[in-house]
Amino acid sequence: MFIVLLLTGCSTTNTSKDDPLEPLNRAVFSFNEVVDDNILQPVAKTYKYITPDPVETGVSNFFGNLGEVSTIANDVLQLKFGQAGNDILRFSINTTLGVLGIFDVASSIGLKKNKEDFGQTLGYWGMPQGPYLVLPFFGSSSFRDAPGLYADMAISPVEQLHNKEQLAAKTLNVIDIRARLLRATRILDTAAKDKYIFIRESYLQKRELEVNDGKNAENFEIDVDEVDY
Repeated sequence: MFIVLLLTGCSTTNTSKDDPLEPLNRAVFSFNEVVDDNILQPVAKTYKYITPDPVETGVSNFFGNLGEVSTIANDVLQLKFGQAGNDILRFSINTTLGVLGIFDVASSIGLKKNKEDFGQTLGYWGMPQGPYLVLPFFGSSSFRDAPGLYADMAISPVEQLHNKEQLAAKTLNVIDIRARLLRATRILDTAAKDKYIFIRESYLQKRELEVNDGKNAENFEIDVDEVDY
């Protein structure tokens, strides 16, 4: 799975108008950092150490393929019917020929991977982003994106599993995502004077870029696969 950490050069920019809840957000951010430092990172490092690269790639591809369901739904809600056709074809090919998405056959034949979510859909229809939020465990969000997150989760195929299987799938997904972020985290720790502001600015710029489909937004991207998530 290709994941991009959007880094902006404005790590010291004051965006208090977008973050009126900063004291509360910083408290939640600190809580998330403690959880990450003491639980998620150690587990992710162990997972990455013991998991062969092809298996790790297969796991990432599998969950990425499941994510196509939400993308397709939001393609349609945003009236992007051509993109929806592409993504339906991607999902069909990878689910069948790619063995439930473990192999990304669709990308190898030139079908572009897209990512749409309900927060982007709300933005597409004109809903403002609203104040920045830091959610416990989930991290960066906003008044618009937070309900969108739960809408996307509700239509995820993982939600159709029984309790034990659902918990196992969600746990593996979180560990896989965190493992791919390990080296990017080290870069962030080194580069950011204020980690909270850096992440906030990156998130707000990233969401603007995604909602506008890359139009009228400046960004600096790090291909985290190149630096080993």
